[in-house]
Amino acid sequence: MSSADIAVKVFRTLEPEDFRVLQVIEADMRRHRYIPEKELPKLTKLNLRELDFRLSRLGKFGLIERWAGPYTGYVLYTAGYDCLAINALVKAGVLEAFGKPLGVGKESDVYDALTPKSERVAVKFHRLGRTSFRQTRRVRGYVAQRHHISWLYQSRLAAEKEFEALKLVHPYGVAVPKPISRNRHVVVMGMIEGAELAEFNEIPNPEKALREILSNIRRAYVKASVIHADLSEFNIIMQLNWHILIIDWPQFVKKDHPNAEKLLERDIQNIVHFFKRKFKTKTSLKDALNYVKE
Repeated sequence: MSSADIAVKVFRTLEPEDFRVLQVIEADMRRHRYIPEKELPKLTKLNLRELDFRLSRLGKFGLIERWAGPYTGYVLYTAGYDCLAINALVKAGVLEAFGKPLGVGKESDVYDALTPKSERVAVKFHRLGRTSFRQTRRVRGYVAQRHHISWLYQSRLAAEKEFEALKLVHPYGVAVPKPISRNRHVVVMGMIEGAELAEFNEIPNPEKALREILSNIRRAYVKASVIHADLSEFNIIMQLNWHILIIDWPQFVKKDHPNAEKLLERDIQNIVHFFKRKFKTKTSLKDALNYVKE
């Protein structure tokens, strides 16, 4: 069971005092790796008996971890952070109910959900940092300059970046999920239905699909001054109507970025080479680059 599964399962059983404890631990993680137990009565404004009950309950739910070393301390599990984000989105009238997982990966979990108006949406929980701290420090520019950065902060920052990118490109008609809301490390966006382009061995018209992808790269670049910067067959969704959707934007850069041209060329090269290798298309990298930039 993933941490999001745990959070969705226990969320409705949590009480205001539970959320108060989770929020205090979250806030104090900026100062401590493990929040000292002796600080919690003052911070939560709960008496010792009530606090012990809440800590035990949250631990059994798998939302917090108790650590015993030179002192006794607590830290959020990922599911605890998930619960805080879900609670904020429910209170804001963004989410009403969760459905099935749409995809679970190393850096994110995506779930089907409903809004209070019964609109189906995709809810993406970013998972950066906790299992791949060194790797994410190395490859993601927005954390490279920070020496002490928690998994919690990395995940939130990735969500902020992705939501910003979607808000920049969506108004120009780029084929991306509609940005709806964000809280902490969670992004709520338009529904994602289909499968990764990498999973297809055949598609009806490969040249047409390639042109559609290049057209969207061009629109993002020319109209919104945005480059995906991590584009491949693994973050292009082929939808049920055979039109594409470009996802996973937390590494995007703007046109004035020092490496913008190199990143744009890499994106295009990845896609052109994939189509040439798998579907035997004839479009050259030079022609694709000229089309996108002109």
